[in-house]
Amino acid sequence: MKVTWKLSDGSEIVGDVADGVNLMEGAILNKVPNIIGECGGHLSCATCHVYVDDAWQATVGEPDAFEDDMLDIAEDERLPSSRLSCQLIASDALNGLVLVLP
Repeated sequence: MKVTWKLSDGSEIVGDVADGVNLMEGAILNKVPNIIGECGGHLSCATCHVYVDDAWQATVGEPDAFEDDMLDIAEDERLPSSRLSCQLIASDALNGLVLVLP
């Protein structure tokens, strides 16, 4: 599937992510800066915080309770569109997804 990461400087990175791979890993494979994934995707660090583009929020859905708690410790401002990219899994339903980096 294709994912677009919009960077804070206005540039974009468009990359492919295989089905079943979490988007934190996908960002690292596509050399997206500032997606660290310090915990390796185990939902314990919030270093893969992203904002889901408005057009995709309904498709992506809401974070579960544990992710919601982890978003409270994210370094950057938490917005209603905030998600941890380690909890977003590549699938056909998300093909074309746009994520914005804080």
